[in-house]
Parts: sequence; structure tokens; C-alpha cells
Amino acid sequence: MGQLRHMLRDDDVNHEEQKQILELGMKFREDRFHHQPFAGPQGVAVLFDKPSTRTRSSFSVGVAELGGYPLVIDKSGSQLGRGEPVADTTRVLTRMTSALVWRTFEQSRVEEMAEYATVPVVNALTDDFHPCQVLADFLTLAQFKGGVDALEGMHIAYLGDAANNMANSYLLAGAVAGMHVAVAGPNGFLPDDDIVRDAERIAATTGGSITVTTDPLVAVAGADCVFTDTWVSMGEEAEYEVRSKPFWPYQVNRDLMDLAKPDALFQHCLPAYRGKEVTADVIDGPQSVVWDEAENRLHAQKALLTWLVGKQRGDESLLS
Repeated sequence: MGQLRHMLRDDDVNHEEQKQILELGMKFREDRFHHQPFAGPQGVAVLFDKPSTRTRSSFSVGVAELGGYPLVIDKSGSQLGRGEPVADTTRVLTRMTSALVWRTFEQSRVEEMAEYATVPVVNALTDDFHPCQVLADFLTLAQFKGGVDALEGMHIAYLGDAANNMANSYLLAGAVAGMHVAVAGPNGFLPDDDIVRDAERIAATTGGSITVTTDPLVAVAGADCVFTDTWVSMGEEAEYEVRSKPFWPYQVNRDLMDLAKPDALFQHCLPAYRGKEVTADVIDGPQSVVWDEAENRLHAQKALLTWLVGKQRGDESLLS
């Protein structure tokens, strides 16, 4: 047997491991049935406490293409939704499935699941991190910018709510990759100091760098890719007019994109609101790769699941 590994936050893998997962993702892009570690079929539990389109579809299709059975469980249809302890649910599912995937709220919930699980646990989104999305985003950069090795030294910029899970994940994953990461948001919406310190510590070992600023022009200058996200999280839509006011200077528009490199890409984890965090001419324009990015959720997550299972089984053949 190998080593049980989880993906709960972006720095749960090191530089070489991240590259290995992304290289595997490139192979899944070329051949969707490159590996089938769940042939049998073996079950993979995919739990949702939040609504989802891309996460639900990419994990459901992905597990099936990996030869497995996606056991999709919604909060309303599970005892978790009625208050069953995370530990109890985990003790049951870990005996029946080969991996656990959870889209939930507090980061502590996936951490508790990992504490009791005997199979890999994947964070499919929490309030603090979204590692699966950023793996897909980096796979998209590799697709368009010359491969996985080209990520090292790349300059990426994230604009908007810099205190959210996407900003946290770009900081950590970008540092792991050896990128120069700039995040920009208004005062009151900047990353937690602990996350920044973690990212800076990692970047010091990989040749990357971290910039946190309130100036969107500083963040975007010379960027290879510009990222943004919706300004209002799920459940806060009724407060949009009030909550969005600080973010208008961070809208990704043509003037802002012109400050990045001429061949810079634009990415958005979706859903997007045209005319708000991004203008239509950018997201629907030639620099936008958001549909490739969305597709790459499938390939990146298949690579991650395969890699985690390969580590647990001690099967080197699944790692490449």
C-alpha cells in the first residue's frame, strides 16, 4: 500500500506533485480514457451542500470516464442535511467508496472528513479554497502557453473580491507553481494575512512571488493571464447593489486588459455576470478561454483523482 493523500487546499501538493497532476491532466485532454482507476465500477461519493453546474457535471462525467460510479448526494437527500455528524457520515461512506468529494461551506468540514476517511478526500469548494478550479485554470494556461513547464515564472493577476476562496487558491497554487501572483481588491476585501504568509513562504522555495495590492493597474501590468470572479457569493444576490459598490474599479474591461501582455488570456471560473465583474467584449472576445477552462475541470479533476488513488495504492503507473 502507498500513502493516503487528500486535496483539501492548494498547498497539499508540492511543486513537483502539482506538475505531475497537471501533466496527467494534459494526457486526459488527449485521451479521456487514459486511465480507469475506478473500473469495476467502484463508487466515488460526490456530495453537494451548495448548488453546482460545472462541479456536478465534471465530477459525475469524470468518475464515469474513470470507470467508476458517481454516487451524487445532495444535502437535502442526505442525513448530513439533518445534522448527522460529519464523522459518522464519513465512517459509512469511506467503507463503500474509493474516494470522497465534497462541495460544502466551512473548510473545517472537509478537514474533519479527511480525519476519519480511509480513502482520498477532495475539496470540491469550500468558503476558503477552490483547488479543483485552480488546477483546471492552470491546465488551461498549460494548454495555451506551451505546456506545464511554462507555468514557472508566469505572471497571473486576480481582480475583485480578494478575500474569497478563489483569491486564496490562486495565492497558494500560484506559489506552488513558481508563478508571480498578484491579487487586487478594495480595502476590507483583501486576503487573510495567514494565507499571504503561507503563499510567500512557498514562493520563496519555488522562485515565485506574491503581490497583494488595492491597485488593479499594478496587478494587471504585464500579466500573462487575468482572472476574476463574481463579486457576490451564493446567497448574497439580494445585496448585490450594496455589496458590489467597492468592486467597480476592479471590473475587467478592455482598458484593463490592454495593460496586460498583448497575448494575455482571460479566465473566469463562472458563472459570469457580463457588465459587472467583466465586460462582454472581454469574456466573449478573442483573449477569453473560459469555455476551455470549464472543460478542463473535467480533465484536471480526473487527473487529481487518478493521482490520489495512485498514491494510496502505491501504483506508479497511475501517476503518469
